[in-house]
Amino acid sequence: MENLQEILKGCLKNNREKQSELYQMFASKMYGVCLRYAANSHDAQDILQDGFVKVFENLNKYRGEGSFEGWMKRIFVNLALDKYRSKITHLSVDEMENGADVATDSEASAVDSISEKEIMALIKQLPDQYRLVFNLYVMEGHSHHEIAEILNIGISTSRSNLARAKMILKDKIDYQTKWIEKAI
Repeated sequence: MENLQEILKGCLKNNREKQSELYQMFASKMYGVCLRYAANSHDAQDILQDGFVKVFENLNKYRGEGSFEGWMKRIFVNLALDKYRSKITHLSVDEMENGADVATDSEASAVDSISEKEIMALIKQLPDQYRLVFNLYVMEGHSHHEIAEILNIGISTSRSNLARAKMILKDKIDYQTKWIEKAI
């Protein structure tokens, strides 16, 4: 397979074959990103298609600084956020203690007992606002200050949404592990 730079040069010339190669090279990784933010696989497919259109339209803006994959990922994350930004309702949730950000030993052992696929499925069940904050904080590594700017919410709202997301996930994981234990 050609190197990435040659493929990008072809894409800049609107070469459909090179665009297809780029799509094949990154589609599965970017689909995984889309799935983390989308409510369902149909929405993830829409974000994936829109994301590649945007990548091709803005390829001339990529300056070759840093990872191309990282540059692409940012486009997909931003598209997913834009899709749900209009749906986000500012939930009035009491701010939880800062200690809620740290997983307890019982949470860690419960998480160890289920697969990554099962955890991702549970994350997808979170309400949109909680899922977005959880993904931005845990998966993307953004600070609460950055999340507040991205989602146009308060920092305390970001913290409380993350704490609520973790509580919901913990409850779902506890329920699932208890169900599995009963089945055995």
